[in-house]
Amino acid sequence: MSVAVLGSGAFGTALAISLAGNGPVTLWSRNTEQANQMQYSRENAARLPNVALPDEVLVTADIQDAVTSDVLLLAVPMQKLRAALTEHAPVLAGKTLVACCKGIELSSGLGPISVIRQTIPDARPALLTGPSFADDIARGLPTALTLACADGDLSETLQTELTTANLRLYRTTDVIGAELGGALKNVMAIGCGAAIGAGLGDSARAALMTRGFAEMQRFALMRGARPDTLMGLSGLGDLVLTCSSELSRNYRFGLCLGQNRPFDSQTTVEGVATARAMADIATAEGLDMPISATVADLSHGTYSVPQAIQTLLNRPLKEE
Repeated sequence: MSVAVLGSGAFGTALAISLAGNGPVTLWSRNTEQANQMQYSRENAARLPNVALPDEVLVTADIQDAVTSDVLLLAVPMQKLRAALTEHAPVLAGKTLVACCKGIELSSGLGPISVIRQTIPDARPALLTGPSFADDIARGLPTALTLACADGDLSETLQTELTTANLRLYRTTDVIGAELGGALKNVMAIGCGAAIGAGLGDSARAALMTRGFAEMQRFALMRGARPDTLMGLSGLGDLVLTCSSELSRNYRFGLCLGQNRPFDSQTTVEGVATARAMADIATAEGLDMPISATVADLSHGTYSVPQAIQTLLNRPLKEE
């Protein structure tokens, strides 16, 4: 089964490198100059420096080179997924499309699987998510991920084909739970980064992670997820990773907020849009999500960090 990765950012490149251990992989970039540079230098110097591309990875800017593959991994930011699918809809029809992004679309409140279903109705969608950093995957370090697909037979096939020497996949048919676990943990990572950046300490971070996880579960169950999915790699596992490492873009963004420092505007921070979408949905559904709402306000400049802290500390006392 042939595989192509659409999107040559750090994560897409890392997936291509790992999958190259199974056979030839096509890595598609929308930027012709970048594709040519990567194909010639055998390195993604801009996004994943000092990691060599195996000979089995073909880098191209021609979408036709990629869509001939049996499986297409969509390594594009969540807020750009719909536009990318719409742009290439004619050549993606009927394809097996594996979303590799995490988040909730701000305009619709949908996750990646639902966005694929809306834009490419006859596609066979799946989701690859869980605790992972691009650099770890690219360097061959062991990583475990969740593969979510409503079609059990397709899920088993993809699990076999996409597992590599360092990438171990666990499958689930609970696509809602996998979508939401991967999306909502980014919101909590921003909050934890802000807490550490503001000097509140590790105890405060532990409290935010724990109460934030309770919010994740509440939200996901309301949307129809299974409780056990949130306890797995795509929920708790991803939460632990992104709330405790500066390799996480969402955590680094929170750190900058807590330290009142500017953040690189060219870096995608999925948790910002997800926090706003999550807060809007929670309000509409009458769901109590104080941490998520506070992170949304903090990320969009409505609250300062001291105001956010005071808002959470002043909430009424309650039973856990």
